[in-house]
Amino acid sequence: MKAVTYDRYGPPDVLRVENVPVPSPKPDQVLVKVGATSLNLSDWECLLGKPMYGRIGGLRRPARRVLGSDIAGRVEAVGSDVTRFRPGDEVYGDNLDLKGGFAEYAVAPESALSHKPEALTFAEASTLPQAGPIALQGTAAAASGKRVLINGAGGGSGSFAIQLAKRAAAHVTGVDNAGKLDFMRALGADDVIDHHQQDYTRGDQYDLVLDLVAYRSVFAYRRAVARGGRYLCVGGTSRALLRVATAGFVVGGLTGRRLRVLVVKPGPSSFEPFAEMCIAGDIQIHIDRTFTLEEVPQALAHVGEGRALGKVVVQIS
Repeated sequence: MKAVTYDRYGPPDVLRVENVPVPSPKPDQVLVKVGATSLNLSDWECLLGKPMYGRIGGLRRPARRVLGSDIAGRVEAVGSDVTRFRPGDEVYGDNLDLKGGFAEYAVAPESALSHKPEALTFAEASTLPQAGPIALQGTAAAASGKRVLINGAGGGSGSFAIQLAKRAAAHVTGVDNAGKLDFMRALGADDVIDHHQQDYTRGDQYDLVLDLVAYRSVFAYRRAVARGGRYLCVGGTSRALLRVATAGFVVGGLTGRRLRVLVVKPGPSSFEPFAEMCIAGDIQIHIDRTFTLEEVPQALAHVGEGRALGKVVVQIS
C-alpha cells in the first residue's frame, strides 16, 4: 500500500511517499481502508517534534512512521476479539495512539471507532473525532451573557468552538491571524482580534478563555480572565502548558479564577454527540481544502503555518 512516512523529526520535506506492507490487525483492532483523514495541529507537532510532547513515545525518532489520527473509511478486516464491526462497515474515529491515517490502510483499536453516520461523507466525518470534543468540552461553560474568547479560533477546533459558544448565546471574541478575521466573523464571532496587532491579555476580561495555542505566562492569562471565570488551554508550548498545570492552579486560586489545562475526554462517547449536532445542522463543518495522499506535505504546511480556515482533509480513496 502507499503511505506517507517519515523517520526523523523535521519540516514537511522529511516526508516521503513509499510502498509499505498493509498492517495486520491485532485481536482487538480493526483494519480500515482509509477514505479520508483530517489534519490536526497535533500532526504538525508530531512531524516537527516540537513542542516536546510531540515526541511522546519517541524522543530521538518518531514512534510512528505514519501520521494522521482522524480517519474515516471502510472496515477491511477485524481482529479475533472485535465484536462491534465487520468488513464493509463504514467507520470513523480518532486513532491518536496508533495514527497511520496518511496511508491507504490503517489499523485502529475497536474502542477508538464508531459507525459513520450515513448523512456524513468520509471527508466530513474525518473532521470531527478530535476537533469536535476539544471544542465541545472547551466551551461547556459558555452561556447566555457570558463573554468567551477563543484563541486560535480560525482553525479546526476553533471554528467549531465559535459556533458552539454562539449557540449557547455567549458573546464571542475570536483571536487568530489577519487572514482569518473575516472567516471568524462569518462563523458568528461578535469581535475578532489579529494576534499580530493586539495582545488579548492586555484588554478586556472574559468569563471563559479557550486557548488552543498557549505560549504566555500564567500572569498574562490571569489578566484576561474575569474574577470567577476560567482559562482553559489545550495546545501550545510545553513550557506554557506546564506553567498552567502547576503555577496556574495557585495563581488562579489566589485571585478567584480557574486556570487549567483542559484534559479532553476522547473516543466515540465524546465525538458521536458532536456529530449529531452537525447532522442536525446546529454546527457547520468547514473544509478549507482537500489534498491527495501525495500532497500530504503541502497539507501539513498549510495547517502548521496557520493558513487553514477550519479543517483540512486528505482524500485517500
